[in-house]
Amino acid sequence: MKILIKNGRLVDPASGLDQIGDLAITGGRITAIGEAKADFTPDRTIDATGLIVAPGLVDLAARLREPGHEHEGMLESELAAAAAGGVTSVVCLPDTDPTLDEPGLVEMLKFRARKLSRCRLFPLGALTRGLKGETLTEMAELHEAGCIGFSQAEVPIRDTQVLQRALQYAGTFGYTVWLRPQDAWLGKGVAASGPVATRLGLSGVPVSAETIALHTIIELVRATGARVHLCRISSAPGVDLVRQAKAQGLPITADVSINSLLLTDIDIGYFNPAMRVSPPLRQGRDRDALQAGLADGTLDALVSDHTPVSEDEKTLPFGEAEPGATGLELLLSLALKWAGADHDQPANPARLRQALSVVTSGPVKVLGDALGSLSSSAGRLVQGGVADVCIFDPAVRWQAEPGALTSQGKHTPFAFEVSGTDLPGRVRVTLVAGQVAHEVAA
Repeated sequence: MKILIKNGRLVDPASGLDQIGDLAITGGRITAIGEAKADFTPDRTIDATGLIVAPGLVDLAARLREPGHEHEGMLESELAAAAAGGVTSVVCLPDTDPTLDEPGLVEMLKFRARKLSRCRLFPLGALTRGLKGETLTEMAELHEAGCIGFSQAEVPIRDTQVLQRALQYAGTFGYTVWLRPQDAWLGKGVAASGPVATRLGLSGVPVSAETIALHTIIELVRATGARVHLCRISSAPGVDLVRQAKAQGLPITADVSINSLLLTDIDIGYFNPAMRVSPPLRQGRDRDALQAGLADGTLDALVSDHTPVSEDEKTLPFGEAEPGATGLELLLSLALKWAGADHDQPANPARLRQALSVVTSGPVKVLGDALGSLSSSAGRLVQGGVADVCIFDPAVRWQAEPGALTSQGKHTPFAFEVSGTDLPGRVRVTLVAGQVAHEVAA
């Protein structure tokens, strides 16, 4: 199918492209940027006047809840939610039931995702069998099945020797290990340690739960040379440690979730279970450090940390509620909000490029060669590259209403009824490999 996107503002942070023009697509590939050839005859024309035409978003952290948690989310609903949020590539975590520690499960997920044609799916395989932290998985077989890296999700490895062996093995074969730094013993609380947790009587998770784990990971990276991606950094000291490790040339990348980037523990209010997320929301100084770290490149990407939770599991007392929030449909808007590319200055080029870079080119750099043939064009608008495109209106303000979300999970800290604020920018059309995966009427 030939598609012509006309008169849009083409923005590609990776190349610095920012101009009004057309985008021509043929056979799932971008064939012209700026002006289509005179003999180009489209099957469909999309008028993007007043809209921004950007690369499809790449989300490095989403739980799609299948297999095993279909009551909280299914592949169909969550990939549709990704498309509704302009996300064209998503990395899914291995903490399903059963765990993604068998090649057959990985192949099944990838096959189903391809059939749905809503979003590209990149699974993380389990680092240890059943995520128990005892026996390493067959990483080579999982890699052949389609895993782009290996992770423990939210389950820290207690035995440092097991983690060392995992990194040695991964380093030998060039695999990336994705770890959320959290000490197994200090990280058992339900809220960040501090005055708010004390006042509410909630068990606390100290910053040292993150920094102790970071010190361990960094020293093991130094010893093994393995490439590690640090998932969902949540504290100011954590940002400093990542910055130091990068300055020393260690092969480390890192991301931050939309929750930690924009919220603090004060938002818990009066035991609001919508604010029960993992890692827990920390203090204002931590949020400020995370925002600065994302801006200066210490943190490479912004992630949704999409975790749909059922009504039964969320509407419980704060300490008993299941951690998690839906986020795929909010990722673009919250990136715009963080960068200040909102309704006040929707045309500011630097802020817009900054907002888009942390959800397009930044995540692609983290994924690197794991993307295979897509590595040269994913997260970019490049002639001859894949036509994964997000078209959105930067001037629209909208309210996150749980009932209107595409995701099966309806709980988010950014719901209007919780936050009282609206969000900037709304996705109008999402294309995956040149096919319309999501579209809303003007």
